Order: sequence, then C-alpha cells, then structure tokens
Amino acid sequence: MKKIYLFIILTSTLINYSFAQSFNTLWIPDTLSGTTFNLALRDTFKQLLTGQQTITAGVNGNFWGPTLIFHKGDTVHMNIHSYLNDSTTVHWHGMHLPAVMDGGPHQVIPPGTVWQPYWKVTNNAATYWYHPHLHMMTEEQITKGLGGLIIVRDDIESALALPRTYGVDDIPLVLTDRDINTSNQFTIVPYGDSMIVNGTLRPQYSVPAQIIRFRILDAAIERSYNIGFSDNRNFSVICSDGGLLDAPVSVNRYLLHAGERIEILVDCNGQSGTSVDLKAYNSSLSGFIAGGENFPNGPFANALGHADFNILHLNITAQTGAPITTIPTTLNTNVLLNVADANITRLLTISDSTGVTNPPILGPNAFILNHKLFDLNQIEYEVPLNNTEIWQITSSSVFGHPFHIHDVEFNIISVNGAAPAAAQAGWKDVVFIPGKTGNTPSVVKFIAKFEDYSDSLHPFMFHCHISLHEDEGMMGQFVVKDFSSTSENNLSSGSFDFTLFPNPATNKLFIALNDPTTKVYYIKICDAIGRTIYMLPQPKIQNGIDISHLISGNYFLQLTDEKSKQTIVKKFVVE
Repeated sequence: MKKIYLFIILTSTLINYSFAQSFNTLWIPDTLSGTTFNLALRDTFKQLLTGQQTITAGVNGNFWGPTLIFHKGDTVHMNIHSYLNDSTTVHWHGMHLPAVMDGGPHQVIPPGTVWQPYWKVTNNAATYWYHPHLHMMTEEQITKGLGGLIIVRDDIESALALPRTYGVDDIPLVLTDRDINTSNQFTIVPYGDSMIVNGTLRPQYSVPAQIIRFRILDAAIERSYNIGFSDNRNFSVICSDGGLLDAPVSVNRYLLHAGERIEILVDCNGQSGTSVDLKAYNSSLSGFIAGGENFPNGPFANALGHADFNILHLNITAQTGAPITTIPTTLNTNVLLNVADANITRLLTISDSTGVTNPPILGPNAFILNHKLFDLNQIEYEVPLNNTEIWQITSSSVFGHPFHIHDVEFNIISVNGAAPAAAQAGWKDVVFIPGKTGNTPSVVKFIAKFEDYSDSLHPFMFHCHISLHEDEGMMGQFVVKDFSSTSENNLSSGSFDFTLFPNPATNKLFIALNDPTTKVYYIKICDAIGRTIYMLPQPKIQNGIDISHLISGNYFLQLTDEKSKQTIVKKFVVE
C-alpha cells in the first residue's frame, strides 16, 4: 500500500511535469538581519500533503528557519529559546567562533532553556547554515525540520556586480528528501522517496530573464545530488563553502554532498517565457556514493536511489528593472595557505567495522574514524594555538564520506594525489573522501590554520556529515590549546569567589567578583528543582544579567571561572 501511495505523490518528481497545477510554489525563508537574533525552536505541524498534517519542528515557524544575514566584522548575539520537548543543540556550521559558542554536542540546550552565544563574524562572504548537533539525535531532529541558512556579506562581495535581491535573483535552495508514510508522517530513515526544496514538495519558482544566483545547500540526511539542468546548460560556480572563488568556474554538473554549499550563477538572458528544470543526475553515481545505491528492500530502499529526478521547476519571466546581465570574469584574490608553513601532518583514518551493537548500527557496517566509535569524553587531538596543520585522511571504507571540521575553513591540497577541481580550490569546511578503489585506500589532504579561540574545556568536532553515520559514532573531537598560557596549562590553579546583588532581585542581577581580574567563562541559571533556565557562555556581566522574565522564586547561579574552570554555585531570589 505504501509503494502505491508513494508512486502517486512521486510521479511528478520522477518525470518532467506537463501541468502547472502539479507544482507547489517554492517557499522562500524569511530573513533576519542586524546584530541581535531571536530564534524560537518548537515542535509543530506542517500541511505537506492533503489530509493529516505532518509533525515537524521549526525555527520561528513550522519547518526550517529564517535566513540570518551577517556582516563581516559585526558581533552577533543569538537568543536561542528552546520550546522543544527534547534537548537539542544549535551548531553554526562553517562559522569561525569560540568552541563554547559552537553548538556542538557539548552545548546541550534542555527544553525551556535560553542559550545566548555571541561572536565576532570573521568569515568571508558565503552561504553557511545552522542545525542541531545533539549526539545520536541529529538525524531525527534534522528530519523534523530544524535548521536555517546564514548569509555572510563583506566588502569584497558587495563591490561585485552580482545578483543579491533575496528571493528575486538571489535564491536560497535547501535540498533534502524525506520518507513520508501513509499517515503523512516523516519516518527516520537515511533516504526519502520525496524530494523537498525549502520544505516544499514538487516545487516551482519564477525567475527573471537575467543572471540568477542560487545558494544551494545539501541538507539531506545522507544523499548527494549531482546537480545539473534539464537542457544541459552550463552554470558558473562562484562560491564554495567558505568564500568566493578567484573566478567563476563553468560546469554542467556539480556533485554536492551532505553539509556542503555552493553558490552558482545561471544565465537566463533572453529566455522569458520558457522553463527549465534543475535536476539531480544521480543515475550516473557509483553505488558507493550516497544516492547512487539502488536497494530494492530494507532501510536504505528509496524511490530516488540511483535515479535522475527533478529538484526544481523554473519558469523564466520578464527581466526586473535593474537586472544583472553579465557574469563577472574575476571575483576575488584568495591567499591560500602554504603547505610549507605546516607545523604537523595529522594522520586520520576512515574504515569499516562489523559486529558493532553499541550503539546499534542500521547497516551491515559501522563506519569509524581512527579505528573507534565516538566517545564524548575523549579528546583526540590537542591542537596548539596558531598551528598550521595538514590533515591527511586515509580511507579503506568501501563508501564515500563527506568529512566536516568545525572551527576552521581549509584548503584542499589533493584527492588521491590530484589537485582539487577548480570549483573546490577555495575555502572549504566539507570535503568528500572517496571510498577505496579495489584494495587501494583513498587519500585526501587539506590544510588549515588554528589561529585563535583556544579552550581546553570545550572541544570542536570533526565527523562525517551524513547524519546517520555521525549519530552512529563516526565523529571525533579536538581542542585548540595555548601551550604558552598558564591559564590553559593549569586548570586547577587559582581560587575565586563572588557575590550576587541585589538579592532578592527583580529585573537585573549583578555579580561582584572578589578579584576584578577574574574572567567569567560560563554562567548557568537553574530553578529550584534544577531545570536549566539560562545558558550564558562568556557573558559580559558589567551591565548585569536580565532576569525580568523569571517568575518569583528561588534560583541558583552557577559561575565558571575562565582561568581555573572551577564552578561556584550561589542562590538568589526573584521577587
């Protein structure tokens, strides 16, 4: 019965559409800009199909979240209020920021809690994203719809004649797929039978007859998308994960992997009144690339496996009043890292393991990094502050894996001995590690510099960005450590104390440190039964802590010292 149902709803996905009424208008996420961003995470519902609503989760809405617009050089403050029924995290994918603000598995946000990270935006202009990163729950929470895009703007990008009217000639595309059962509910599986773009099934959109910019994110649980157009036209890749390329790269296919982003320019000049489809040409993929498999049965079976299918139907309309009609020939002058400057080459491995039962593994193999499953309490590497490092990943796995590292953007040095393709030769935070060829392992090298944000307590992550693999333990972690700093080398030294005033308090609570040189690393406020209400990493306490939203009662403030990483708890009363 399910396959018959899915055939009906997927017919227009797997063939070219003949009738406009077969489509749904592509939803474009709202934008938020400025330096303070309020994001509310909720369990909710969305009317995806006729009949019963689908249980989803969203950020400021019922599926997915707003696109956040940052400007390089600004300090952004996030107010994350979780109304979810379960704990979560919010990871700022691709952002260069302190580990304590990163939103990895260690920054767990309990239900009913406000988390307030902030950081100075130092990233180049590009498309980034935010998503949950709760260990062993990432696949489920992304499936439900949590996440959103981030657009960073800078002076270099702003000076170029590029499309940037959001939703008109600068269009975000969040690619994913879902399995939808006969009750219209998502099932938690690696692959879906239904292609979804921006939360829209069978999407279409109207674009003007000029140069169009698409910001494309692969937000799938597992699937890669071999992107191209139905008329086989070329398009220009202008931006990789972490910034503009030196010049546009003309291609007619781009294989996009989970977590990866590109920005492309498409020439629609003189094409008003016509239409074209953005497609995934996945029938050409190897069975060892996500989306290239064709399983007839079991948990990996899906209608889109090893098939070509439509992503988005585009109707080309009249030009806008001030169109961009040409593609720049140059974009940027990237100064990439020099291999000769590397302080160390770290050797990582990817391999397959059988017989794993804890945690349970969905498929026949557990895919593992460095010959072990992830341990939340084990730090793999202590990276010295200011190190420039080559990371060499050798894979004996039969399957290809998109490898992501937090904290830094990197430059790919080589893939199996060959220089990266031109569209991959800029700044990246996701690199595809191919599966082995016969008995020959694949080897990928990249170079990165870890130039700030030392923290011996909170780690950064590295992992496969296939959410299933990540949840099953294909992940590791590292800290960036300042070995020249006494505060980094002697965490147990020193003592500190503080007082809270006024106490009882009403609107604001102030902290008086007994040693004015003490720096506050973290503050948590819990209620009388131990529920976390506020999580404040590295807060600025000079102007007090806003407690105006707390109801009357007893509370506890946990303050962690930056130098010693010791925590002291003090009680206060809200009147």
